Amino acid sequence: MFQAAADAIRQAQAFIITAGAGMGVDSGLPDFRGTSGFWQAYPPYAKRGLSFAEAANPLHFQRDPSFGWGFYGHRCNLYRSTIPHEGFHILQHWIRRTGAGHFIVTSNVDGQFQKAGFDEANILEVHGSIHHLQCLEPCCDSIWPNDETFDIDTQAMRSRSIPRCPRCGSVSRPNILMFGDWSWLSGRTDCQQARFQGFLDMMQGKRWVVIELGAGTTIPTIRATSERLGQRLDSVRVIRINPREADIRHPHLSLPCNALEGLRHIDRVVGD
Repeated sequence: MFQAAADAIRQAQAFIITAGAGMGVDSGLPDFRGTSGFWQAYPPYAKRGLSFAEAANPLHFQRDPSFGWGFYGHRCNLYRSTIPHEGFHILQHWIRRTGAGHFIVTSNVDGQFQKAGFDEANILEVHGSIHHLQCLEPCCDSIWPNDETFDIDTQAMRSRSIPRCPRCGSVSRPNILMFGDWSWLSGRTDCQQARFQGFLDMMQGKRWVVIELGAGTTIPTIRATSERLGQRLDSVRVIRINPREADIRHPHLSLPCNALEGLRHIDRVVGD
């Protein structure tokens, strides 16, 4: 399978990199898959019996913003301090080697692709980004960069500061699509989606390789995107890299391993 994946990459004229939470695990980011994984990463929520879906809920910003920002402020600090792993740079090497067009589609809100040096104009963040804020209400359609500093009480998971909307002064929240969300502003993501559609239109008739990295079935947004792209043309190949849920129909390729491990194995075959 690694040889087949390497052959597809050498011949690619367009790369679409689809990434889920598993892409960040190799950089040391927490694995939230399953309640036990979330509680292992965040013991204070285990004491409260709060699942990831319950913690990632906009109601906290409305009822108790210090608690809401305790979770998201902590994650923001974590993502800012995390160094993207080698796999990001392997992808960049393949793009330079082939001269192929590329686009990133990710459900991750961590901004790791931008941090690794990928162009913001070539990234679709389907669930938004923790590095951008919006008004909780919202009082307007504005989305602005998250330049806040977060001091978190990690025992109580509470933030000692509450970001505010510069227009109306009410609580601001991350521009992230949360569970049970009623106020997420999708404008930034909509613009990214339009650029992605433009990329697909421009790449019609070319040989595409979709490299799916660490996208699970619990929230299947990324897997569904990869499979939909894989059905478009006979010239599209999907390479699904996933340690536990790698199955995909022929002629697409299944690699049952972690994202970084799979990318390294393929890269050895691709060569210089």
